[in-house]
Amino acid sequence: MKVNVSAEAIKNHEELWPNYQSRAAQTDPELIEIFDNWAFDEVVSHGNIDTKTRTMMIMGSCIAQGALTEYKMFVNAALNIGVSPVQVKEVLYQSVAYAGVAKVIDCLYATNEIFKERSIELPLERQSTTTPENRQAKGLG
Repeated sequence: MKVNVSAEAIKNHEELWPNYQSRAAQTDPELIEIFDNWAFDEVVSHGNIDTKTRTMMIMGSCIAQGALTEYKMFVNAALNIGVSPVQVKEVLYQSVAYAGVAKVIDCLYATNEIFKERSIELPLERQSTTTPENRQAKGLG
C-alpha cells in the first residue's frame, strides 16, 4: 500500500533522517500517512521554532516520557542537522532535574552508543561553569 505523504512532509523528514525507511510504514501505512503529514508538514508550518531547537525539545520530551526508541531517533536526527554532541548531552544533563535520573540514565547510555557508532570521542570536554563552592553565589544552588 502506498503512503500518501505531502512533499513538504517528505522534505522535512528527509532533513532529519536522510533515506530512512520506516518499518511502521510497511505494516501501518495509514498511521504513518496521518502522522507524517501532521508532524512534518502541519506542525512545522506553524510558528517559528528552528529545526535544531525543535529537535532538542522533542529529545527532552522523549526523555521525560521514557520513550527510548523515539529518543534515539531524535539524537540521530539532531546530529544529522548539526546539533553538537555537547548540545545533545546538555539536553540530557538538564533533564535530570526535571525528569529524574531514572529516566535519563537509559537515554544517556543510548546516547553514548550512538556517539560511539558515529566516532564521537567520549567523554566530551567538561562544560560546567559552576562549582559546589560558587553555585549559590551564581544563583544556581
